[in-house]
Amino acid sequence: QVQLVESGGGLVQAGGSLRLSCAASGRTFSNYAMGWFRQAPGKEREFVAAINWSGSTTDYADSVKGRFTISRANARNMVYLQMNSLKPEDTAVYYCAGAYSAFLVRSRDGFGYWGQGTQVTVSS
Repeated sequence: QVQLVESGGGLVQAGGSLRLSCAASGRTFSNYAMGWFRQAPGKEREFVAAINWSGSTTDYADSVKGRFTISRANARNMVYLQMNSLKPEDTAVYYCAGAYSAFLVRSRDGFGYWGQGTQVTVSS
């Protein structure tokens, strides 16, 4: 049974930073791409970032490019999202997601495993 557990969310002022972590278990972590999505109140869940199986390739939504960095530590079954220069519009529940494939994907359909989410609130 695949499990993804996020941590690191919280309340931060605009311009601040947070680092989200996701601990994975239940399958061979290094065989699969991983991603982060977010969902703000009243909005659809949207893609934020993804990383391939080895960590050599990443992809970002335009809204976070240059401010967020996704990374992974395969030896520890962990994936991270470093968020800098946070804006109030980044406020959302952030979800860690495990892909079906080893390669980059940004569509929700490409991810079959989801964490419970962690709240990020950015105050102005």
